Amino acid sequence: MPSKEQLRDVEPVSDSESSDSRDEEGWNDIEEDEEEVQEVISLLDDRVFPDVMSMLVHCKEKHNFDFLAVRQRLQLDFHGCVKLVNFIRQRVHEGLPVSEDISVADIDHEQYLKPVLDDDAVILGLFDLPELTPTGLVSQGDNAALVNDLLKQKADLQEELARVSAQFERYRATVSQTLDERWGDVDQADKGKDSAQKGEKEDESQYYWDSYAGNEIHETMLKDTVRTDAYRDFIYNNKHLFAGKTVLDIGCGTGILSMFCARAGASRVIAVDASAIIGKARENVYHNGLSSTITLLHGKIEEVTLPVDKVDVIVSEWMGYCLLFEAMLPSVLWARDRYLRPDTGLMVPSHTNLWTAPVADPDWVADNVGFWHDVYGFDMHRAMARGICDEARVLHWPRDRLAGSPCAFRMLDLYRVSTADLSFTAPFASTLDRDVDALDGYLVWFDTFFSPTRPAATAPADDAVADAWAAAAPQERVAFTTGPAGKETHWKQGLLLCEQSEAAGPAARKQGDRVAGEITFSVPEDMPRGLAIKMTWDEGRRSQKWSLK
Repeated sequence: MPSKEQLRDVEPVSDSESSDSRDEEGWNDIEEDEEEVQEVISLLDDRVFPDVMSMLVHCKEKHNFDFLAVRQRLQLDFHGCVKLVNFIRQRVHEGLPVSEDISVADIDHEQYLKPVLDDDAVILGLFDLPELTPTGLVSQGDNAALVNDLLKQKADLQEELARVSAQFERYRATVSQTLDERWGDVDQADKGKDSAQKGEKEDESQYYWDSYAGNEIHETMLKDTVRTDAYRDFIYNNKHLFAGKTVLDIGCGTGILSMFCARAGASRVIAVDASAIIGKARENVYHNGLSSTITLLHGKIEEVTLPVDKVDVIVSEWMGYCLLFEAMLPSVLWARDRYLRPDTGLMVPSHTNLWTAPVADPDWVADNVGFWHDVYGFDMHRAMARGICDEARVLHWPRDRLAGSPCAFRMLDLYRVSTADLSFTAPFASTLDRDVDALDGYLVWFDTFFSPTRPAATAPADDAVADAWAAAAPQERVAFTTGPAGKETHWKQGLLLCEQSEAAGPAARKQGDRVAGEITFSVPEDMPRGLAIKMTWDEGRRSQKWSLK
C-alpha cells in the first residue's frame, strides 16, 4: 500500500485523453519552477537575467550579437545551438572576441556538446526559442520585431502560468486535507480549518531557507575568520585527503567550502543548497573557473538526486546557536548514511562538544532586567520583564564574568551519532571560583574539531579543549571554540538567564561550592528548527526551561 507522502505526490490527471499529455507536462513544469528558478547568465558578460529571451535581447543591444540571426543563418538544430552556446562561452572564458561571423565549421566539434557552465540555464532555455523559418524568409529588421512579439507572448504565458500554479496549489491543499482525513491524521475539530493552512504545513521550514537567500547572513559568516579559516586551513593543510576525491558540500551557501575543496584537488565537488543563494553560488563558481569541478544542485539533500552513488568526503558548516539550533545536523547525518563511503569516508568537521558554566554579573542583570523597574520614572517590569528569562539570549560573554569552571556535557562524534541522539539529557557540574551574591544564569557554547583520520584512538576526548587538542598535531588537526575564552565568533554563546526565587533558598554562594545537575536539549513541538533547553540543579530544587527560536 502506498504511503500518504507517495499519494500526495501523484499528479492530477485530466479525464480527457486528448489533454492527458499536456496537463501532465504542465503540472510537472509548475513543480519544477517551484523547486528552482533558473537564473540565466549572459553569453557575453556577467549580467544575470530571468529568462533566455531577455538575455538574447541584451546581447544584441549591448554587444551587437544577434544569437537568433546566427542560428537562422546557420540553420542550427538543437544540438547545433548547444554547440553554439558552448563555443561562445569558451571564447568569452578565454578572453577571445565573439562576432556574428561564426561558421558551421567553427562549432562542428564534439567538445562543444559538453557544457562550459554547469547547469547552464541558456541550454535548458533553447527549447523555448522560436521555430526556425526557411532561410531567407526573415530579414534582419523583421527579426527584432519577432523578438519583441515573442517577449510579449512569453509575458502573457508567464501570467497564465502563475494563475494555473495558484489553482494547482489549491488543488494540492485539498488533496492533502482529504488524505489526512482518510488516514485519520486530522481530528474532527480540525476539519473546518482553511485548506491553505494545511498546505503550508508541507514545508514548515520554508522561512529557514528564505533566511539564507540574502547576502547579509553569508557576509557575516564569511567575515567570521575563526569559522572560515578553520575550514580553509584543514582542507588546504590536508590536500592529500581531498586530491582526486568526490566531495559533497551540504548547505553550500555562497560555495566557499566547495571552492576550497576544488582548489585542494578534489576531482568532483557536489554542492547542495535549498536556498535561493544557490544561484549566486553558481556565478561564484563560474567566475572563478571551477565549473568543470563543482556541480551545484538546488534543493534539500534528502530530495535532490546526486550524480554519484557514494562520496569520499562530506563537508558542511551545519552548526547553529548553542550548536543544535536550526536543526541542520539531521540532514547531514541522513546524507552520511546514504552517500558516505563506509569505513573510509571523511566527515568535515568530525566532532563537536558542548560546554556550560555558571555566570554572575549583577551589573549586567541590573542594566538588562532591572532596567524595567524605572523607565523615566515609570515601573514597567511587570509587563516588560515578563518572560525575559524564558528565552535564551545570544551574546558574547566576557570570560572574567564566569562564576565557575566550564563543564563539557556532550560530545557528538559525527561518524556515529544519530538524529535520535540530538535530543538528550546529560549531567553537568561546576565548582565556583569566587564568592557570588547569586548565580545569574548559565552560559552554553561549543567546540568544533576537524580530525584527518577516523580511528577512535585519534578522536578528541569528551572533554577535549579545542586549542589543546589541535596543538598536539598542528600540521593536520584544526579545532576552534565559540566559548568566552576564545575570539568572538558569529555564534557567540547562549545565555540562560535564571529567575531569582526566594523559595529556592539562599542565593549567595561561596568559592569552592559545587553546582551540579542535568541539562536537556530537545526540539520544540511548534518549531522544528528551534531548540529547547532545560536545566535542573541544586539537587532538584531549581529547574528552568529556555527556548531559542
